[in-house]
Amino acid sequence: MDWTDPIFLARVQFAFTVSFHFLFPALTIGLASYLAVLQGLHLWTGRQIYHSLFNYWVKVFAVAFAMGVVSGIVMTYQFGTNWSVFSDRAGPVIGPLMAYEVFTAFFLEAGFLGIMLFGLNRVGRGLHMFATVMVALGTAFSAFWILAVNSWMQTPAGHAINEAGQFVPTSYWDVIFNPSFPYRFVHTLLAAYLTTAFLVGAVGAYHLLRDRNNEGARIMFSMAMWMAVIVAPLQIIAGDLHGLNSYEHQPAKIAALEGHFETQAGAPFYIIGFPDMEAETTRYAISIPKAGSLILTHELNGVVKGLKEWPPEDRPYAPGLFWAFRIMVLIGFLMAAVGIWSAWLRWKGRLYDSPGLLRAALYMGPSGFIAVLAGWYVTEVGRQPYTVYGLLRTVESASPIDTPGVATSLLAFFVIYMIVFGAGTVYIIRLLGHRPEPAEPELPHQPIRTAGVTPAPALADEGPLEDLDEFSGAKGGERGA
Repeated sequence: MDWTDPIFLARVQFAFTVSFHFLFPALTIGLASYLAVLQGLHLWTGRQIYHSLFNYWVKVFAVAFAMGVVSGIVMTYQFGTNWSVFSDRAGPVIGPLMAYEVFTAFFLEAGFLGIMLFGLNRVGRGLHMFATVMVALGTAFSAFWILAVNSWMQTPAGHAINEAGQFVPTSYWDVIFNPSFPYRFVHTLLAAYLTTAFLVGAVGAYHLLRDRNNEGARIMFSMAMWMAVIVAPLQIIAGDLHGLNSYEHQPAKIAALEGHFETQAGAPFYIIGFPDMEAETTRYAISIPKAGSLILTHELNGVVKGLKEWPPEDRPYAPGLFWAFRIMVLIGFLMAAVGIWSAWLRWKGRLYDSPGLLRAALYMGPSGFIAVLAGWYVTEVGRQPYTVYGLLRTVESASPIDTPGVATSLLAFFVIYMIVFGAGTVYIIRLLGHRPEPAEPELPHQPIRTAGVTPAPALADEGPLEDLDEFSGAKGGERGA
């Protein structure tokens, strides 16, 4: 790694900004659906506790959504500043897809977000529920289009190359539903739901360790553990199918993350090891014989390609991929184990009474975020040395910017992100540290009506986000003024 290489620094800058950005969508995609479920349960059962939990989590959603939007805008600018050649070459394909994301997902989110956040006592519970569902669908649509773009870069299809060297679409159906898209989309959505579930479970566990009878914490923890026991095994299956798809279309990536340099039948699975790119071997490996072939080919003696099948300049960097993949897989199995543990204790009637499970859930709170970062590292680094796999190299995609320019902007991004998003993250943690309030008796909203006069909404109807004024420094007296 040459830290003075402007292309390497541009890659580091994009990796930093996209990693920071995706932490927020990974939360908001799952949290929007969780909020819709809470509102649906409130309407169905009439229990005020579900509305109290909605108010608790909608504040977290609002802050995370705002930071996700801001960090996403900054990230997209880099296509023009650091990767202008890529933007020119691939723009005819990915540009419309990014526009569709704005026209569908972002407009859907923006159109109903205000109603979801502030409109409960103004539009009625039915319309408020509809708005919440629309925001949840908007986050899913956003993931759909962004993953369509990324998947096309991984497994390009449905395009031709014109005289100017640009990729031009011949079939948008094939561009969008390229060979890796269905697997990547399902895998990413399930990852977002698990990330949210384990954060919700950790918050519930934290408050249950302080007060075992807190009704809101019990509901949060119970719902999170249901998600763990159901979704974590599904994610393992989806991940396996995604890996088989990658082995078919990106075999060099799989060889790197498995640490295989030699093509062999009955390849082992390396539990741990240290791939050495220069020596072309994995050192100090502890392996399970033939398990690699069984996983990738479903045959004990199946042939698995090694990195030596490709010239050195076409090989992704194996050491980072090897460990990022194992971190992601380990977290996935730990999530499934926590889910199974919770199911056993639920059956025994001791779900809320096991300090061991509560502490395990608390420690697993950030695990989803770590797993999605590791997964994206595998996805993006495994595509190297290409931006459009097999067709456009990274060195051919960068803007003609010298090292000082890229290094200065990278440093500026780091400092600003640490201050701005660091403050937002700290505020979210403070919000989560507040004890879920017990349910209060539900009071019907009966606005006073005068013939021909529509009363102004009362300040008490501002909705569940009044406490967010603390973040902006507003006080009650200032709002009254």
